[in-house]
Amino acid sequence: MSQTSAVLLTELPDRLSDVPRRWARQSPLAPAVLAPGLAWNYQQLAHAIDQAQAFLTQLEVRPGDRVMVVGENCAAQVALLFALASMDAWSVNINARLSAGEIGNIYSHCAARRVIFTTAVSAEASAHALRFDAQEHRLPLLGPLMVSPQNENCTAEPVAASGSEQVAALIYTTGTTGHPKGVMLTHRNLLFIAAVSGQLRGVQPNDRVYGVLPMSHVYGLASVLLGTFYAGACLLVEARYSPQAMISAIRDHGLTMLQGVPAMYARLLDFDRQGWTAAGSALRFIYAGGSPLDQTLKNNVEALFGQPLHNGYGMTETSPTISQTRPGQPRQDTSVGTPIPGIEIRLVDAAGVDVVPGEPGELWVRGPNVMQGYYREAELTAQTMRQGGWLNTGDVARQAPDGALFIVGRTKELIIRSGFNVYPVEVEAAINAHPAVTQSAVVGRSVADGNEEVVAFVEATPGQALEAAGLRQFLAQRLSPYKLPNTIVFMPTLPAAATGKILKGQLQQLAQRMDQEFLTPGQ
Repeated sequence: MSQTSAVLLTELPDRLSDVPRRWARQSPLAPAVLAPGLAWNYQQLAHAIDQAQAFLTQLEVRPGDRVMVVGENCAAQVALLFALASMDAWSVNINARLSAGEIGNIYSHCAARRVIFTTAVSAEASAHALRFDAQEHRLPLLGPLMVSPQNENCTAEPVAASGSEQVAALIYTTGTTGHPKGVMLTHRNLLFIAAVSGQLRGVQPNDRVYGVLPMSHVYGLASVLLGTFYAGACLLVEARYSPQAMISAIRDHGLTMLQGVPAMYARLLDFDRQGWTAAGSALRFIYAGGSPLDQTLKNNVEALFGQPLHNGYGMTETSPTISQTRPGQPRQDTSVGTPIPGIEIRLVDAAGVDVVPGEPGELWVRGPNVMQGYYREAELTAQTMRQGGWLNTGDVARQAPDGALFIVGRTKELIIRSGFNVYPVEVEAAINAHPAVTQSAVVGRSVADGNEEVVAFVEATPGQALEAAGLRQFLAQRLSPYKLPNTIVFMPTLPAAATGKILKGQLQQLAQRMDQEFLTPGQ
């Protein structure tokens, strides 16, 4: 760990809630939260947190309790997050757009003391609230909320001796069906990323940061929300993404920093912008993360915005940031940048031995951002963690001589076709380079003799004519024969999480279920 990072760790506050209170003392009138029909300065944000904490106390929330907040991005969700942190309770933020079954599974797994629904901004949250027999409460600053009956079977978890080591958030990773997986992140985990990533991006108190990425996802929580408040800047809260809303935020609200996922930018490019460009705006930093960024999308976004599109890499288990490109060192390629200060990485082979420099290997990470573990999943935690505090990301990467990382693919997504290794990210990049493609997802499909086929799911650009034969001809000029998709399936919209991340698990299941008559090569 660098000396700078060691000093930074000693300067971190104990709890997430210390961050807005510090700015409420130092700059009480500075803008903190902007949302439709609402504008809070840091003093008002502190008052809202106090109100939320008093409300949670009335609900008999205890230190070590898990409290689910089901909704979409709003000011009330911000206040509840910090209030729970100040009480040493665990925040379990869940996006209301999950299905009733998914939310029910998470509730059962974490045994939440209460479930709070932010119904003012989400019809889906209101529907879920009815299933939980929730009752409405109205608070002067937070507005209407619905709250479930108390779960008498909830047992409070032990409280850490140090606030910084207390679990602050239990974040459930994006899944499809089956067993939920909750990642335990401490106050120190999240504050380390808030401080380091915000510092690397150069966030200043006069910045306005776009808060459209769901707070229920670690990217929206740590990098965006906490990174903004750690610097004393202002968060422009948006419940849902739309290209028009993002254009409005840039054009009408003085947005200076924009963080998103590649799918957000792809949809902006497809949107009828009526000649709009970001030229002349206050925007000074744009960034993509959360899923692979292909070269074509990067080039087109940079042309639209007139500035570099920065890139990064992380995962829920690392709070999330592992690496990112630096504002002063923009890249022309799709590298995810160099590791952030304070963490260590290794690239290893199947035996856990470091690979030759420049060769691809499984990426291991160690540092203050690594999770405490998976909640109630000791065996799964042991499968992910390695001796010495190393976390196995499950991703395959290679490191250039200048230290820059390139993500090759996921170990579990590797497709073995006739003995050759096919990484979906490479095939997806080639497909996405076609001018009539918005985005794609590539998965493997098991066939006879232990072999696998390459199946590509493609979302074409609206209004563009695209056929499998023409796309296959396009790909034949860019990929080796063994990497070419056996099957191409066009879909109006690829299934995606609230963050915009494509749900490959669903597509994997779909590919496996489709009968051979439907899945014909070149379809």
